[in-house]
Amino acid sequence: MRILLAQNSLYYPAHGGGDKSNRLLMEALAARGHECRVVARISVFGSDEHARYLQSLAARNVTPRTTDNGVVTFTRAGVDVHIVTNANLRAVFAAELEAFAPDIVLASTDDPAQLLLEVALRYGKARVVYLARATLALPFGPDCAFPSAAKTERIRACDAVVGVSQYVADYIRKYAAIDAVHVPISLMEPEEWPVLGRFENQYVTLVNPCAVKGISIFLGLADAFPETAFAAVPTWGTNQDDRASLEVRANVSLLPPVDDINQLLDRTRVLLVPSLWAEARSRIVLEAMLRGVPVMAANVGGIPEAMMGVPYLLPVHPIERYETRLDDQMVPVAQVPPQDLAPWRDALGRLLTDREHYEEIAQGSRAAALNYAKELHAGHFEKILTAVLAREAVNRPRASEAPAATLLSPEKRKLLAIRLRQQASPASWFTGVDAAASRRLFTFPHAGGGAATGPADSLASANVVRVRLPGRESRLAEAPFERMGAMITALAGAVEPYLDRPFAFFGHSMGAAIAFELARELRRRGKALPEMLIASGARAPQFRRNHVPPPAPSREAFVEELRRLEGMPAEVLDDPALMRAILPALEADTALYRAYVYGEDAQFDFPIRAYGGVDDRNIREEHLAGWGEQTTASFAMRLFPGGHFYLNTARGEFLSALAEDLAFPTGLAC
Repeated sequence: MRILLAQNSLYYPAHGGGDKSNRLLMEALAARGHECRVVARISVFGSDEHARYLQSLAARNVTPRTTDNGVVTFTRAGVDVHIVTNANLRAVFAAELEAFAPDIVLASTDDPAQLLLEVALRYGKARVVYLARATLALPFGPDCAFPSAAKTERIRACDAVVGVSQYVADYIRKYAAIDAVHVPISLMEPEEWPVLGRFENQYVTLVNPCAVKGISIFLGLADAFPETAFAAVPTWGTNQDDRASLEVRANVSLLPPVDDINQLLDRTRVLLVPSLWAEARSRIVLEAMLRGVPVMAANVGGIPEAMMGVPYLLPVHPIERYETRLDDQMVPVAQVPPQDLAPWRDALGRLLTDREHYEEIAQGSRAAALNYAKELHAGHFEKILTAVLAREAVNRPRASEAPAATLLSPEKRKLLAIRLRQQASPASWFTGVDAAASRRLFTFPHAGGGAATGPADSLASANVVRVRLPGRESRLAEAPFERMGAMITALAGAVEPYLDRPFAFFGHSMGAAIAFELARELRRRGKALPEMLIASGARAPQFRRNHVPPPAPSREAFVEELRRLEGMPAEVLDDPALMRAILPALEADTALYRAYVYGEDAQFDFPIRAYGGVDDRNIREEHLAGWGEQTTASFAMRLFPGGHFYLNTARGEFLSALAEDLAFPTGLAC
């Protein structure tokens, strides 16, 4: 393949994570036999800067082939490099497109203005693959600084979009409906990584001290540990105010960036990565861990993926807003919220004083990183490029086809989500409806659950109709309900067309309360009622008589509460991408159920069954038995092996019992 990288930043020498990763990716592709070329630039154009750039190359023993017309060319590690120093970058890139005739053009978030991406798409003779290395530089979604529908459409027009982490790929799919994928594109230098993490090392280090990288936490820790030496390495984000705040602290040293990261990590005792923006992955986390240097990092964005389960992931209050201006480093000015230093102070204090613990973290970091690095190579990305060339070119959409959500502010997106929910058709609430079925079983999900809750897709005695609530699966763009009354009103209107034949209700956990209240609402409206209500894993509603809703927990406390919930799958809790996908609906559902208060009304005259797990620590037998008070017809309680999600672990017994209960006609006792 002939591969051309378009980079609106410095390719070599470069110390930024994205720039360095692009270089290593191109060098790895060249080593695999591909013909690779790069068009990039220096930071500031001009004749003086041109001369300084030549000096920097000479210091690194790089001899340019040409230095004419404001473009410096040389070969490094098999890659043909063209660096624009004092010319029109777009014109040079357009000329190289014609001269090189690439099969693939790589563009990336290192060109946030999309000056080169626009030229590549207009060229039209090569496939364009977009590398997403930072959500801040994407033109859509809550992480972005400057939303733009036109720029979103350019990314949509690419033949493939690759995220540096699963977090980034999920973000692109969610907020732009672009089918992004994640493969490793941040490669490491090919070397034997030395063990550099030592308890006696000199510095607690932060690279690129600036607002988005958490300089406020770094400065707070430097003040809290005045006898400890701290090091700051200014790079692309460090502005004059940042430098001034660093220089006034006696225990903070400013170190120059280095080409060889070993030179920095050899002096680093603990590496800090307290990012306050949604870091895409953070290259330096892996670089430090490979060398056995403990890392303290913010629990945001793609950093949890980079940390691979090793302590310390620590909480921060992320940046949510940016001003409509740039600082002296051309970085969007962030509105930085106050931070809680306590967990950072405690973690650093232990690493600085407990040698045994330090060495345990250092060894665990290196082991995890080495295991990951074994599979880190350009072959994964090469497969993406091969697949792109094998399929038809993407059909470039018109600008008018931009999804409405990419044009809106976060506040307007929320209003749109509510409006979408209000306009949802009855059919959007239900899946699996069989128009020929003689009987239906409606299944209602637990908090945060989708339409897969409950029995299999079909039962001998009933057509299983799954209830799909707003805010998940195909209704992800709709705002989830946070109050029971509003949900029941909407659901009652939606279900009416499907009550034209006998039916029953099955609800698990929160879904049992929804099914119960929906049956009450149908009775108030004079509509058909279920033949039977099956309440699973739920307290009888009267246990919420005179309920006073407690205050909402913090996000951190809420996640910890989920971890204590027996049956919540560990593979979900430990997967940042899955947690990001389910948390909004789960938090809204929990708020809905937290605020739900039982009101008195007449008993039902249809049978009720209560199911539960014998090991469910939250739902006891008396909670299940209480459902018998809600009917004048028959009642029975069934217990199954397992905890709250017994219907997964004791699936066979659960389905047999369900089939048996549904086989009885209305009003007959079991």
